Amino acid sequence: MTGIREALTLLWSTPDSANMVQEDKTWHTWAQVRDTAERIDAELERLGCGPRSRIGVVLINRTESIASLIAILRHDRVLLTLNPAQPSQRIVEDAVGAHPDVILAPREYWADEEFAAPIAAAGIVGVAVDGSDVSRVFGDAPVPPRPDEQDPVAVEMFTSGTTGPPKRVPLTWRQLEAALEAVHGHTGKGRGDHEPFTGPVALISLSMVHIGGLWGVIQSLSEARPIVLMPRFTVEGWVDAVYEHRMIVAGLPPAAMRSVLNADVPKEKLATLRAITAGTTFVSPELADEFTDRYGIPIMIMYGATEFGGAVAGWTKPLIKQWWEHKRGSVGRPFPGVRMRTVDENGAVLPEGSTGRLEVSSPQTGTGVGDWVRTSDLAHLDEDGFLYIDGRADDAIVRGGFKIQPETVCNALRAHPSILDASVFGRPDERLGHVPVAVIETVEGAEDVDVDELKTFLRTRLTAYEIPVEIHRVDALPRSVSLKVDRRRLLEMVDEIESSRAR
Repeated sequence: MTGIREALTLLWSTPDSANMVQEDKTWHTWAQVRDTAERIDAELERLGCGPRSRIGVVLINRTESIASLIAILRHDRVLLTLNPAQPSQRIVEDAVGAHPDVILAPREYWADEEFAAPIAAAGIVGVAVDGSDVSRVFGDAPVPPRPDEQDPVAVEMFTSGTTGPPKRVPLTWRQLEAALEAVHGHTGKGRGDHEPFTGPVALISLSMVHIGGLWGVIQSLSEARPIVLMPRFTVEGWVDAVYEHRMIVAGLPPAAMRSVLNADVPKEKLATLRAITAGTTFVSPELADEFTDRYGIPIMIMYGATEFGGAVAGWTKPLIKQWWEHKRGSVGRPFPGVRMRTVDENGAVLPEGSTGRLEVSSPQTGTGVGDWVRTSDLAHLDEDGFLYIDGRADDAIVRGGFKIQPETVCNALRAHPSILDASVFGRPDERLGHVPVAVIETVEGAEDVDVDELKTFLRTRLTAYEIPVEIHRVDALPRSVSLKVDRRRLLEMVDEIESSRAR
């Protein structure tokens, strides 16, 4: 199998005229992308950035980010992702805390003194990248060489922080190569013998700063597939790309899947699709069935995490055909080479069908084959090896000694015909420890949903202690770049709602 670094080097045999990246309906050729990548590489070389030098990138979904990725990874440098969806101050805090040798960003970022000054004061070199214009903004101290590492890091990502503060996760070359091998083993596909950038088009609709978006680009480059890069997800943009390029497989997070359904997209616009992949967050079987019933397209749900460099379990079309009716609610089976088990609070292995903390053993984990990595997910595995995610151990709300899984409450809320989506969190309570609070987004036309009626509805689906003490309605749940609910912004919205009521 062609490795990622080898595949990046093989790109240099691509004809200059090959269409490589489509952005805003405009194709960028390999010659254009290569020119930007080579200019970035030359500037990093001039600064002394060799193997294992850490290069931060404000990773906007634009062609320059793909060129940056090529220049960094092809020469064994480390890509450190910085999230452009965050306020400038948070990007700076992440950057200064991680302290890369160099940061690449559009010139407009460096024109912002509140962004540039703290980075310059930290001794980090700033480089502006806009199209083929690559120029140093400040800093010129030579970057010292980095020592060799036994298991060298390729990417340092910040997790989304949807359930707490983001953390930096190192992904090694071994993990990325294992993830690529696992995907090809799962799908039965690889680079093949096609001419570069003449194969099926890959649609990147998630932000590259999220593992789903970044992995989509890395896999596409490894397979030399042309890329359609969406600056941000929109139903119109996604549908147009699928229709124009006659795509066979495309990805949709559950929130985006619901948006496509609500937009009543004509069936013929999606007629070429043979499957949808979904896996950034929980996908309800009801939503998957609704989409399949409407469009005749199966939903291949995947399970993974940033720490694994991507997916480690999932559905395939043959599995769906054989098992979906009996295994609805599962996220599929472990990929080839991946082992899974559940354990109790003391680490004792649980029998089939028992819910506990999910542990994974795979070449994609940080410690490699042979070691078990404990996740924050509560799960169970059935007798046929199918994995079910039952909640998050670190999300559990303990109310008077009773544990509540927020996803259980969310699912009950989503079952109400007026509820489009929901999020639930625990609020400190002097008497009970924590109590659940829900925030809902309603379907169009249901803005005046009655909270008391909603609680009555929930009593038929939840135990008394699982009923939220408060239910707030918002126009739209705040979402991160991966389309997950952004917990920090959600709490800020709730504070604003409750403060306005108190006036």
